[in-house]
Amino acid sequence: MPIKVQSDLPAKEILENENIFVMDENRASHQDIRPLQVGILNLMPLKEDTELQLLRAFSNTPLQVDVTFVNVRTHIAQNTPQSHLNQFYTTFDEIEGRNFDGFIITGAPVEQMEYEEVDYWQELCHIMDWTTTHVTSTLHICWGAQAGLYHHYGIQKHLLDQKLFGIYPHRVMNRKIPLVRGFDDIFMAPHSRHTEIHAGDVRNCSELTVLAESDEAGIYLLMAKQGAQVFVMGHPEYDRVTLDREYRRDLERGLPITVPKNYYPEDNPSLKPNLQWRAHCNILYSNWLNYYVYQQTPYEW
Repeated sequence: MPIKVQSDLPAKEILENENIFVMDENRASHQDIRPLQVGILNLMPLKEDTELQLLRAFSNTPLQVDVTFVNVRTHIAQNTPQSHLNQFYTTFDEIEGRNFDGFIITGAPVEQMEYEEVDYWQELCHIMDWTTTHVTSTLHICWGAQAGLYHHYGIQKHLLDQKLFGIYPHRVMNRKIPLVRGFDDIFMAPHSRHTEIHAGDVRNCSELTVLAESDEAGIYLLMAKQGAQVFVMGHPEYDRVTLDREYRRDLERGLPITVPKNYYPEDNPSLKPNLQWRAHCNILYSNWLNYYVYQQTPYEW
């Protein structure tokens, strides 16, 4: 898939070095097709890492995607230079009048707080309501998925005894749904979180369909409204070293942390982590973009 981004976005050069097709605005304007308009509300602290991970995940279908990065107005980012935000991001106020084919709400490191204590919670609720009328399909990731399930369906999150941290096996629950088309029966996916949702609460909600879950990590993938809302409880977009960096960061801070499960060979942090989830990640994002964004969006949107 050709991904359309600003020509000077730092992630562009990295993706090109990985042999991923990225086009700038000039080349995209000369292609006689309508690109998909996809907004990404990036709530992660290391925004440039998340940009790269998501753009990499978009790169495996023939669709052209025009990405708009969005940040919240009611929170000041501490880990991303303001110059980067000014140059490559827009606030929700500036795009509220637009329609989007797809929209992503990322995770955020605020899961141990009550939702209402998060400083941008009211703004996020407004954005989540807006997606129901201005977006064909919205993909929620990790804390973004928990927040979406709480806001739209009243499903509570629950604090875990210890951080769920590592790569876990999952099984497909409903193979007839296009979102999991091409998945193996058992597939691996990363998790890094302190909270969970209870499977019973999800299954008691008739509007939600569970598509994949894990004996250890719980429900992983679910959807509502025929795919207009998709919820992913883990981080399939993570790259090979993301959990390694989180592990070493928490060690340096003296936080209680265990070696990420099923991650390092022989559970030895001195060894290079195995990349076990990239194929599943690519299929998930390709299926979402194709079946729930491209196939569902009218040309005149």
